[in-house]
Amino acid sequence: MTRPAAIITGGARGIGLACAEALADAGFNILVADLAETAADGLATDIAGRGAKFAYVPCDIADLASHTTLVDAALRAFGRIDCLVNNAGVGAVVRGDLLDLQPENFDRTLGINLRGTVFLSQAVAKAMLATSGDRRSIITITSVSAEMASPERPDYCVSKAGLSMWVKNLALRLAPENIGVFEVRPGIIRTDMTSSVAAKYDSLIDGGLVPAKRWGEAADIGAVVATLASGKLGFSTGSIINVDGALSVPRL
Repeated sequence: MTRPAAIITGGARGIGLACAEALADAGFNILVADLAETAADGLATDIAGRGAKFAYVPCDIADLASHTTLVDAALRAFGRIDCLVNNAGVGAVVRGDLLDLQPENFDRTLGINLRGTVFLSQAVAKAMLATSGDRRSIITITSVSAEMASPERPDYCVSKAGLSMWVKNLALRLAPENIGVFEVRPGIIRTDMTSSVAAKYDSLIDGGLVPAKRWGEAADIGAVVATLASGKLGFSTGSIINVDGALSVPRL
């Protein structure tokens, strides 16, 4: 049986790496797309050690011209694309008063998080439609910030809210094609992106912000992504999966 193949953007570390590892363990060949010119030390060995073929493509998803190169590289390496994990993204360039938000910072955040992800999804969906497959999926990592406001980083929230609406529309378009489309919303996850505000979140978690009383780990996201990519939840296409320890559940 031919192994299915997955592309993971921003897959060299953090949530993306956890997704790559979980998908490799689930039987997928893995292409990691990330900004660095070469794969991080040990990345290829890690993925290959899980029984998967591995490919790496340096890619800035904000550069729409790079999308064709990325898709072509996956098809050359594996002959197919069965899963896209849209994980690459950036936080707010500057946290602060939204009345001081600068247009160039807004444009950068949306250019990567929203515009780049939308058009890469489009390119991969077209490639999927040109080939056959029985458990294909496009999984987009957004954030609880797609719904929960953070006035000190409105650009990030807007980018994730926009992605959420994109996922809904993409799910409707691809449902007749048997391509599952899902949104995964992480809460407070221990990664490089949150390391600079770790003390703040430690205090908030201790104070009851997260009902599960702990940080989320990248592996929590990877486990969900691998399950969605399995095809077993295909009839749930268009769903939002919160991975946040009940952070986003409304409370009195």
